[in-house]
Amino acid sequence: MVAWLDPMDTIKYIHSKFWGGTETMGGNFIGIDLGGTSIKLGVTDETGHLLHKVEMPTCPGEGAQAGVERMAAGARQLVESAGIPWKDVKGLGLGAPGFLDLAQGKILRLTNIPWEDVPIRDQLQDLLGIPVVLDNDANVAALGEAWSGAGAGLTDMILITLGTGVGGGVIAGNRLIHGAGLAGEIGHIPVEPEGVPCGCGQRGCLETISSATGLVRLVTVAVEAGRNTSLKSSVKTGTLTTREIVNAAEKGDSVALEVIDTAVDALARVMAILTLINHPAAFVIGGGVSGAGETLFAPLRRAYHRHTLPDSARGVQILPAQLGNDAGMIGAAGLTAKGTMMG
Repeated sequence: MVAWLDPMDTIKYIHSKFWGGTETMGGNFIGIDLGGTSIKLGVTDETGHLLHKVEMPTCPGEGAQAGVERMAAGARQLVESAGIPWKDVKGLGLGAPGFLDLAQGKILRLTNIPWEDVPIRDQLQDLLGIPVVLDNDANVAALGEAWSGAGAGLTDMILITLGTGVGGGVIAGNRLIHGAGLAGEIGHIPVEPEGVPCGCGQRGCLETISSATGLVRLVTVAVEAGRNTSLKSSVKTGTLTTREIVNAAEKGDSVALEVIDTAVDALARVMAILTLINHPAAFVIGGGVSGAGETLFAPLRRAYHRHTLPDSARGVQILPAQLGNDAGMIGAAGLTAKGTMMG
């Protein structure tokens, strides 16, 4: 067992000394983005610049203990490959998908990974001898974009990720917001009370409409209703992708255009509500669907201004995310670099 200052006291010290200003704790920081199929590890400097990264398979069937040990070994190999002395590494942050006990640094249950009741913070600290902070994967992606991505320099921003589902993270007053524990679950804001069932158990969540899965579902519904579209064959073979939907929309396919408008309108209505609650300087939109570019962003900006009070919407930017798949690693590193556990 490594003897040191209690990690929560360390993070509180970091927070009190550095958070809320322009300073960040000096040194280097490791970020780990734990996913269902891969584990991404990166090391940053104190400005959020990614110095080196590696990726390894998650191998969830090996069990949690083996997974933790592989992460620890990967972290040491990462730092060695980057040519950084281990003594210069000041902390490690971990972003994980699922239900977490942030105060205890414990995984309660993960999505797509059969790990339960894992005291992962303490395990990694014992193996590595540095402070470790755990947070939700969407939250750390938001922190990454706020630290050195599209939201750099902004004290108030909201990240919305449009992928298989819809995720989110809220930065307010230069702090990552957790609320009582589950703040930022933007994808599960209901927008259609009588809508289709969502995986969370509710109906009509934003995720059922504006995610990649939602777009494909909407096109499928249109085809089953007899609508004529160039996407019909892909629906029949079960191979339809959001890229195909976007391409069809760019060529003027009426079904593709209507589906994107539906998804954009639902997203804009949620953003209008969030504006009244948090009034961010910017919404940063990431995830695979955001790769649609102006086919998504142009109608989204129009719909946002249509649904939002003019005084509230004035000056609010809607920006594409910049960090891509690196956002989780960089943001996780920022958990210790910027003391955001205290948000």
